[in-house]
Amino acid sequence: MSNLDARVAELAARYRPLAAEMLKEAIRIPADYVDRPPDEGGDARCGLSNHEFPRLEYLRKKIIEIKAVRRAEDVFFDDFGNLAWVALDPEDGIAPGEKKVICLDGHSDTVRALRAQWREKAGGGLDAYEGLVDATKLDRSFLKKELGWLPPETEWEHLVFGRGSADQLGGVIAEVLATKILLELAPEGALKGAIVRAYATVAEEDNDGGGPMFIMRKLLPGAKPELVPDVVILTEGTGCSKKGALGIYRGQRGRMQIEVTVKGRSCHGSMPWEGLNPLEFGGAIIKEAAEKYEKREGFLDNAFLGHGTRTASWANLETPSDCAVPERFVFRFDRRLTVGETPQGALADVEGLSSVAAARAAGLEVDVSVPLYTDPTWKGFALNNPQIYLGWVTPQDHPAIQAAVAAYRDVISPHVTGKRGEGGTIPKEPRVERWIFSTDGVGFPVPKDDASIPVASAKRWVVSGAYKHPAMFGFGPGIEQNTHKIGECMDLRELQHAIAFLARFPSVFAGARR
Repeated sequence: MSNLDARVAELAARYRPLAAEMLKEAIRIPADYVDRPPDEGGDARCGLSNHEFPRLEYLRKKIIEIKAVRRAEDVFFDDFGNLAWVALDPEDGIAPGEKKVICLDGHSDTVRALRAQWREKAGGGLDAYEGLVDATKLDRSFLKKELGWLPPETEWEHLVFGRGSADQLGGVIAEVLATKILLELAPEGALKGAIVRAYATVAEEDNDGGGPMFIMRKLLPGAKPELVPDVVILTEGTGCSKKGALGIYRGQRGRMQIEVTVKGRSCHGSMPWEGLNPLEFGGAIIKEAAEKYEKREGFLDNAFLGHGTRTASWANLETPSDCAVPERFVFRFDRRLTVGETPQGALADVEGLSSVAAARAAGLEVDVSVPLYTDPTWKGFALNNPQIYLGWVTPQDHPAIQAAVAAYRDVISPHVTGKRGEGGTIPKEPRVERWIFSTDGVGFPVPKDDASIPVASAKRWVVSGAYKHPAMFGFGPGIEQNTHKIGECMDLRELQHAIAFLARFPSVFAGARR
């Protein structure tokens, strides 16, 4: 173990209490707003997509206070609303354009807290924002049944509970503490040859990859080399309840929303022959789509990413009453795309269902389309992007993945004893796999022939089919199977080692081992 390895691990352990304090506060902040009326500064959606500002402003001030940036102006909000900050060593003797650019990405929004359910189902011992409020009332049996992984009860002192702990505020906090350590250890080579650009993005839960899409479309065209990433580390949780925590995830399936609008003719429910029922015809479409998925008709499989999926995920019915034939039925399919599947093909599969043809033959209008995401961010920026989120894979032999494995062995392996397959414990040997769910990574691919972003060959972007993207991989605290659940929690031991990894990776990747 080198001196830099030891120093990084030492500081990650030293700053764990600070990281825990910041994580708890980032989780708690919406409690100050959700129950206050709007005319008193309240916001019932605080902390959700497009309502992240109070949390981000806390983080911005804290980044300056704890010296996770050299200067206050090194942390700022971009026009989309992402919080961005930069760490580099201006004294390392390497020109900015020749440095490796490492982008750290983590989203700052969460799904709905469901606060009342937390209190009710956890026995009154947990609050979605305040975390553990009364250990004597904690329903431990519920948590063990609800969550994908919990350590033994004797180790629950390491857990932080609350909405967003695992998905994915822990990853954002890891970025902050890592940049603090990188700057402190810059004289020892931690930042030599590297520029770290860190982000706490917005609107990811509603619009996967929206923050990175803004960066790729609005900031990087025509940019200098010191702005264009060589690698992106997605700090979304990479833990598995069965295989272990803190995996190195080098790929994920893409996803898209397919919206089906069925317009019929409303009439009184007592004489349905006078109308055309969009709910019944739409229900037939959903049923046929589910049956075809069960048989895997029209779906591809991939040995690494898994097979494509499709499931009905949302619906809205327009009807004059519950005693009438409805007028309009709109529903959506969540479609996950594996290697070889395309958005156009997935759309055509739904368009080609026999139940769609039957509805049209009966006189109903059926529209199959990809919806746009039109909601503005807290900064007022509307991206208006089609809800298509491209998958990606970074090859196992890419230097970024090899550097990730090396960094893990440098600062995590010497400090853990777990084995792969021992539940959600941290394994001694790095685990290189892929995500099941979607992340901000879907926002980075751009068309292969797009020359607007000047990408030097030395940056070794990945070309896959019709698209290209910087090398990407995921590494973050949190167990996938615990996210979005009542009782969501994160193990501070994972947070500590994630901080160490993020603080060591830049020097390994830039080739400045010490």
